[in-house]
Amino acid sequence: MVNLHYWPTPNGWKVSIMLEECGLPYRLVPVNIGKGEQFTQEFMAISPNNRMPAIVDDDPAGGGEPIPVFESGAILIYLAEKTGLFMPADVRNRNQVLQWLMWQMGGLGPMAGQNGHFLLYAPEKIPYAIDRYGREVNRLYGVLNDQLGRTDAFVAGPEYSIADMAIFPWIRTHKAQNVSLDDFPHVQRWYNALFQRPALKRGLDLGKELRAGTMTEEARKALFGQTAQSVRDGDHRLT
Repeated sequence: MVNLHYWPTPNGWKVSIMLEECGLPYRLVPVNIGKGEQFTQEFMAISPNNRMPAIVDDDPAGGGEPIPVFESGAILIYLAEKTGLFMPADVRNRNQVLQWLMWQMGGLGPMAGQNGHFLLYAPEKIPYAIDRYGREVNRLYGVLNDQLGRTDAFVAGPEYSIADMAIFPWIRTHKAQNVSLDDFPHVQRWYNALFQRPALKRGLDLGKELRAGTMTEEARKALFGQTAQSVRDGDHRLT
């Protein structure tokens, strides 16, 4: 059994999609990031970066003690290696998948996250930040569009892989990013095709009822107000 420590966000969706695609049995353990549950000692023992998602595999290959894994990209690789699915065995195709996975982890995710923050959550509109991150997100969509035009299939080649699962949840937020997929026809084609996958839809639907509610000031503090000292002092807890 895989224990999935999760909240329905783009990074959480990556792993819920992968678990559904693999057909692995798993148990949902909600981590309410708006209430600071990612800072509990129990969760930080699994994910020392106090970010979800994280997993604990109770039945690792070769047996032995349960294995915890944090960071969504590392989790995708772990599950691909555990199941032998969605990661090519040959070195060239595997390399392509890993490069595009790292592209999402180091580029699309962080830049889209910053863009969304300054568009939606920042207490004041900062034109420079909105322009800076908006332009970079637009550039990254262009990079993805060109790659999908070359493959005419999936991100890393002819086969669906963990690279697609990592990238798709961030493209799902395109409207919040002020991006029109009409400007990126290869991304639009790929996006529409993936949305037909039943397992992907199940992954996106996991825990969707948990998102109900508003962004309170307490939740903003838990999500955006952390420093090393505040985590040590425990002032992230909401009452």
